[in-house]
Amino acid sequence: MSVEKGTLEIKNLSKSFKVDNNLLPILNNINIKFPAGAFISIIGGSGCGKTTLLRIMLGLDTNYEGEALMDGERIEGPGSNRGIVFQDHRLLPWLTVEENVAFGLDKLNRKAKKLVVDEHIKLVGLSGFESAYPSQLSGGMAQRVAIARALANKPEILLLDEPLGSLDALTRIHMQKELERLWLLEKITMVMVTHDVDEAIYLSDKVVIMSSRPGVIKKIIDVPSSRPRDRASSEFMQIKAEILKEFHLGTEYPFAYAI
Repeated sequence: MSVEKGTLEIKNLSKSFKVDNNLLPILNNINIKFPAGAFISIIGGSGCGKTTLLRIMLGLDTNYEGEALMDGERIEGPGSNRGIVFQDHRLLPWLTVEENVAFGLDKLNRKAKKLVVDEHIKLVGLSGFESAYPSQLSGGMAQRVAIARALANKPEILLLDEPLGSLDALTRIHMQKELERLWLLEKITMVMVTHDVDEAIYLSDKVVIMSSRPGVIKKIIDVPSSRPRDRASSEFMQIKAEILKEFHLGTEYPFAYAI
């Protein structure tokens, strides 16, 4: 049975760390399928295993029970069909914007690399900043470069580990719109870890809620709203209340963010 490219599936996955000769369970029996082209957010308390799950999806951690499958095949390590953007942009400070985006494109000849780099710098709205260094960029601009670098490798799935968490509130809202625009243009699967409930609802097709350690999937909430989404709408607030209820925050705090 063929699987559509860009499909990621986790089956019966459990993960523990060894601490002082004892096994500390981090993830317990995770089962979830990320459909090709979907935008899925994962939220949960600190230490519930969200980032560990992303590391397994990326292929940086292969020591676990169960299966992590990409396009129907077991993930054995990092691969070009998966990219990641971290909370810290992790740009190389001695390289320009152009050189950072080109980093990792060594298999392309000079002309092809130039075309790919120019395309993705334009895609994230940074034309004219090709020769700038990371220290000359704002936080939002640096994250755009990080996203361009990840997309330049043409991944089937982009993993996002709190990519907007270090930005100020207004820049974060702007970058959420940019991320949505890029997702609609690129039509690739995106899986994002976030602590921001509004952000998860605004961007996602589905919101995956994880319990505290050991992390299990408590609930998956569909977000059926059309795009662009109105954060002040009754539908948006209803979904938000449903998510907050899972963390026993109640609806008396309609603007509460964190988990």
